[in-house]
Amino acid sequence: MSAYWAIFSARFRTLLQYRVAALAGLGTQIFFGLVRVMIFCAFYQSSTTAQPMTYEQVVTYIWLGQSMLLIVMYGVDADVRAMIASGTVAYEMLRPMDLYALWYTRAVALRTAPVIMRAAPMLVLASLFMGLQPPASFASGCLWVVATLGSVLLASALATVMTISLLWTIAGDGIVRLLYSAVFIFSGSIIPLPFFPAWMQPVLNLLPFRGMADVPFRLYTGNIPPGEAAPALVHQFLWTVALVCLGRWLLARGARRLVVQGG
Repeated sequence: MSAYWAIFSARFRTLLQYRVAALAGLGTQIFFGLVRVMIFCAFYQSSTTAQPMTYEQVVTYIWLGQSMLLIVMYGVDADVRAMIASGTVAYEMLRPMDLYALWYTRAVALRTAPVIMRAAPMLVLASLFMGLQPPASFASGCLWVVATLGSVLLASALATVMTISLLWTIAGDGIVRLLYSAVFIFSGSIIPLPFFPAWMQPVLNLLPFRGMADVPFRLYTGNIPPGEAAPALVHQFLWTVALVCLGRWLLARGARRLVVQGG
């Protein structure tokens, strides 16, 4: 474990150097967060129908989504893509380490360091000036922390599968474009999932994407009460295990078929 912790620590510290990019991203995410808040404000003011979430819960949901956006923003690992394109991935395969665990560790670092740099100031600003409410209860706050950690592990498992697909596609643009919209729509990053039609709820509850954003945010707001949190957390865990198993199987198959030219 010490080797993987060293990889995570080195990758984490490297990503912490991109402070200007984090500041620019913070400004962008605040802007789009305000746009979304205004859209829902107009929606609530013009609607007399009972909604599945209160306006305050929706505003909090939006700011949590903006602060944790990089957890669900998908793209293959650029360094691994370069190694596969150049053939230097052979060196990765010769390391005395589990290759899947190595790439998974890199994915976890990519979804923690940039998020921390943007989330900390955004949560402070949103709570002071933009309507972010505190957790519905102490239990809700604790469950939010647990579910957020689960969302990082789940998102990293899916991202690792996408990275492994580079063994077949090299560029990786196809799978990224196919999954990008699906992840954002069905995770709740654009519209909170309770606002989707009733006939879609069973499908949304089955897919893995809700565990990346919707579950942590609704636990925070109390829209999912602490007493009903267990099925949502189990859903996160089972999908993480399933995607890890899928990733390991794909990597084992791809490594057997990989041909590196040159030398």
